[in-house]
This record gives sequence, C-alpha cells and structure tokens, in this order.
Amino acid sequence: MSMITTTTWVRRGVAAQFPTKYEIDEEEFNRISELARKQLEDAKGDLKAAKEEVEKEKDAEENPDAMDEDKEDAKDEKSKKETTENNVIDDPDLKEYDLEHYDSDPVDEDGEQITMFGNIKSLVYHKPGEKDPYLQMPEEDEDEEREELQIFPTDNLLLAGKVEDEVAHLEVYVYEDEEDNLYVHHDIMLPAIPLCLEWLDLPVGRGSEGRTTGNFVAVGTMDPDIEIWDLDIVDCMYPNAILGQGGAEENGESQKPSKKKKKKHSKKANPDYHVDSVLALAANRQHRNLLASGSADQTVKLWDLTTTKCAQSYMHHKDKICALDWHPKESTVLLSGSYDRTVVAADMRAPEGKAARWSVESDVENLRWDIHDPNFFYVTTDGGMVYRYDVRNAPATPQESKPVWTLQAHDSSVSSFDINPTIPGFLVTGSTDKQVKLWNVQDNKPSMVVSRKLDVGKVFSTTFAPDPEVSFRLAVAGSKGVVQIWDTSTNAAVRRTFAGRLPASAGDGEVKERTVGLNPDDSESSDEGEEQGEGEQGGDGERDGWESMDED
Repeated sequence: MSMITTTTWVRRGVAAQFPTKYEIDEEEFNRISELARKQLEDAKGDLKAAKEEVEKEKDAEENPDAMDEDKEDAKDEKSKKETTENNVIDDPDLKEYDLEHYDSDPVDEDGEQITMFGNIKSLVYHKPGEKDPYLQMPEEDEDEEREELQIFPTDNLLLAGKVEDEVAHLEVYVYEDEEDNLYVHHDIMLPAIPLCLEWLDLPVGRGSEGRTTGNFVAVGTMDPDIEIWDLDIVDCMYPNAILGQGGAEENGESQKPSKKKKKKHSKKANPDYHVDSVLALAANRQHRNLLASGSADQTVKLWDLTTTKCAQSYMHHKDKICALDWHPKESTVLLSGSYDRTVVAADMRAPEGKAARWSVESDVENLRWDIHDPNFFYVTTDGGMVYRYDVRNAPATPQESKPVWTLQAHDSSVSSFDINPTIPGFLVTGSTDKQVKLWNVQDNKPSMVVSRKLDVGKVFSTTFAPDPEVSFRLAVAGSKGVVQIWDTSTNAAVRRTFAGRLPASAGDGEVKERTVGLNPDDSESSDEGEEQGEGEQGGDGERDGWESMDED
C-alpha cells in the first residue's frame, strides 16, 4: 500500500543551497540512546522473560520429575559424544585427516599462525584520531555528493507526507520548473501516518540559537505529538523539537506517565498537549513564533515556538478539528472547522465563549480565508459542497448561517482545496472521486473551467505553488502514492478564462499542455469551452450546481 496524504510547498530561495549532511557525534548518540531507553523500558524482552519464568514454574509444579530426567538425558548425550569422538580418533582410515586439529589455524614457514586475515603481522592498525584511507571518501566523491544535494535558488521544494508498506515518512522533492524535473532529494522517517504539514521560516529547537530565519516543517500525525524537522539537514535521525508530551519528557519538564496510563492511552483532553491525532496545522505568518494545531481530541492548541510549549488551549468544537487558517490581516483571528459540522472564527485573545459560528450540512473537510478579499472565506465538506461566506454577516445562531453562494463541486467528499495566490477567483478542488477541478468564481458566479483525472487515485491534496513565477503550478497527490505537477497555465481552457492575467512567461498562442510525472495517455480531461456552456454543465455531465444568495 502506498499513498500521499498531505503536501505543502516551500518557496524559492529559502532552502540552503548545499544542505548539511547529518553526522552523529557521541553526545547526540548518547542522547538518542537515552530517549530510546526511556521509550522501551516496557520492552518486550522483559515480558518474554517473565512469561518463560511463569511457564517454567508451571511445568515444575505439573511434572516434578522432569528436572531429574533432563539431567539424566544430558549425561547420556555427553557420554555418547565422548564415545563417538574416541572411535573416530582410533579409526585408522580417518587418522590421515588429523581431525583432532581440524579447527586449528595453520602456521607459515616461520612458525607464525596464518589466520583468515593472512599473517597477522601484515595487518595495519590506526591510532585514535588517525584516518584510515580505506574508510575515507575521496575528495572527488565528496564533491560529487555535494553537487547531488545542491538546491538552486530557482528550485522549489515540495513536501509530501507518505505511507508505503506501512512505513511512514516525509519525502522532500525538488521541483526544477525550467527542466520539467521532479525528484526526491531526501526523506525523513516519521513515527506514524502523516496527516498535515506546515512550513515554518522560524528556527525551532536544537541549533536555532542566534538564527532568525530557517527552513523547517511541522508534521502532524496519528500520534498526538507534533514533530519539527530542519529541512536543510539530510539524514537527520531525530526532529529538532517535539511539541507535546513527548517533547516535555525529552526535556525533563514533566513527569513521565505511569505504565498503567500509557497502556490505556487516555484521550481525556489536556491543556498542555494533545492526546489524540493532529489533523491540522497553521503557522501565523505575522507572529512567526505562533503555531496553531487542531486535533481529534476536539481542542485547538496555540504553541509558542520559541519555548516549544503550549501557550493556550481552546475547546470551540464538539468533534474532531480537521482544518485551521489564520486571517491574512487580522493576525489574531483563527478559522477552525470540525466534524461537528461547524466553522468558528475566533480571536485568540478573547474569552473562549466569544466566537462567530457557522454551520454546514456535512462534516467540514477544508477551509480558507480568501487571500484576495479577507472579508470572505471558503468551506468544503464531505458532501461535495463548497461554500463562500461573508465574515461580516456572522449569524446570530449557527442554524441561521447564510452563504454568499453554494457549489456542488463533486459527488463525493471535497478532500482538498486551494486558492491561486496571484489570480483572484481561481480555485481548485480535489475529491475522493479522483477528479481535480479548476473553477472561476469571479463576480460570485462559479463556473468550472476544466476537470481532470491525473492518475493519482483518490485526491487528498491539491496545492498551488507559492511564488508568482510558478503560481499556476499545481501539485496533486493521492491514494496511489504519487505526485503530479500540473502547469495549469498551459491548459487551453485556463488560458481562455484568465486571458490577460497569465504570467508573462506563459506567452500567447498555442502552448503544449505540460505536467511532470504524468503520462498523458493516462489522463482524462474536459474543458468548459469544448463540452459545455460556461456555468451550465461540468465535463463529466454533472451540474455545476452553484446557487447565488445575493438576490435574496
């Protein structure tokens, strides 16, 4: 089984041009060993020994003569072995083979023993601190490896949380736009299935002293702890920091829970850390030290990255919290969505009871503030719907929620959603129906531009690249465990719909549509100008289903 559950981009020029190759020193080795010892103190070896002891005592009680019989059998076996050896030695036909000394090392003409390594005098040893030339990488090989790890300022990184054969890891891709090239630069082992990723530009944890910028990623998984990794270090064995109970234990700041509690895996909400899967992460781009997390434990946690501690915990919802987004301008307002079918916009400085709340008809999947007009936000649901709301028209009760418009985007869950960072009204939705759809929602009249199947299976992630030069590049990933990069500016329907707003590099006239990692023969597409009238019918024959609320 292989699938990619989540992706996120890293903008150009952020990654170190020559990432550091991680080399473990004795201090780090001892630290990791100590952490492993703590985690494995309930090791299965002790359990196995205890079981064997119990079984031994039970056998002794049931058959008290067994011990004596075992001793007699051992004596008989030893006597038989000695008799056999004596017979072999006395046999004249076998004496020529000198079996008495068959395992002795031979000697050379000088009487020195010849071992499996040859004459021992020929062995070379090195004192501590000396370099063994046979164990050192030649300088030309080191230069070649360094070049292979090089990341150019024109490259983007794409991060993908992946599960393959029950092994969870984070794949760090390099995307070379001009070369149409996408490859795995390095990967990071994770403790559990990854569910969400958030890129951070603030150095966190070990080695961050004195640094003001960095290239880090926060990873939420099926475990309650949030791991933070330095993306500029290759082959690192342990995260820079852990937000949660595991991080507190590592730093000796909290008492380790008893074995009894660990075995029960208590899900009772805790104000200092999550106790269940982390489903959503959102970094505050104005207050760079703040990271919000949403969990299956029904809480939102606000983390101070400078101390790696939970600064505040909120309980705005009554079910799993699966989506978060900070307001682009009002830096303390956080949008949260839940399986309780509500969306909450709350000022994190205000008391927990003071929050605007909207309701939808099925479980929330994604939500986003409209970065081009932050008075509005979008919500997608498990029922295939997309809603657009005006935050200024907050309802008195959730049941009175009134969207600006609703859109039946897919027949099944809208599992992924994004807004193009440079073109207002340009949206993408991805679904478990395996389709990716591009939308034009200008003037509050949504119409489908193009629908594609990109051979990634059920679509779990659709994200536009963050840089203006490549903002039309769309990363798509899903249940087949592969990533596709689609240059949407090369699609004919996109070019017609957003004519005049395309980047200069896209040019005019006929352009061959391009994707990276996609066999064109495996794709299926329909364009709004070719198979349906605009705003009337999707390429798969279904209604677009948008419904304006402005006229009511």
